Amino acid sequence: MRVRILGIGMGPRHLTPEAADALRGCDYAVAARKRGDDGLLALRRAVCEAHGVPLVAVPDPERDRDDPADYAAAVAAWHEARVAAYERVLGERGGTAAFLVWGDPGLYDSTLRIVERIAARGVVAVEYDVLPGVSAPQLLAARHRIVLHEVGRPVHVTPARLLGEAVAAGQDNIVVMLGGEAVLGGGLAFGELRDWTVWWGANLGTDTEELVAGRVGAAQPDIAARRRRARARAGWVMDVALLRRPV
Repeated sequence: MRVRILGIGMGPRHLTPEAADALRGCDYAVAARKRGDDGLLALRRAVCEAHGVPLVAVPDPERDRDDPADYAAAVAAWHEARVAAYERVLGERGGTAAFLVWGDPGLYDSTLRIVERIAARGVVAVEYDVLPGVSAPQLLAARHRIVLHEVGRPVHVTPARLLGEAVAAGQDNIVVMLGGEAVLGGGLAFGELRDWTVWWGANLGTDTEELVAGRVGAAQPDIAARRRRARARAGWVMDVALLRRPV
């Protein structure tokens, strides 16, 4: 069987013509169904409905999110449980399946690793390819009308939990992904950068989008409030920020 891993940005408006053509050629799409009101699943379903493709929702295995001592092991166990769940669906249905990835499959997403693992196990004979999507940092730059880096300078991309390490290592132009309340909502690590400039966004590209820019010390309360508002309106929140050290 064949699997198409499709980057979809933040939903129907960001689907490229290439990805749309690929999706229409699939027999079905597969997506995780989380507990409660899953707004992200609803957006994936809207993408599928717009292109006449049925969506198969697979209950998402529980993940240890209580700050496990071994973060990598906790994620690996979660991925392995996902592999088994998706493998069952693919084995039962066959055909050509699509996985719809928020943003771009090559940046802070586990779908490609999971499909690689399914193929390596050999229980289901799988061929797969990847089509890119609009990533969160791209959307952030567009919304704030900025370039992510200074002229001729690098940009460092990190998950929020490693922000402190990036700053300590001398990084001065940092895109923070997978933010979470602890950093982008007013935590200590963010507060220590009061004189830095921040460009922040939540739920970019959706009807619940929120944006803030300014000095971290002044912008922090507004970010916390807007993050809460985005979650209340959408039922979920995904945020990203660019942090830049003052010259």
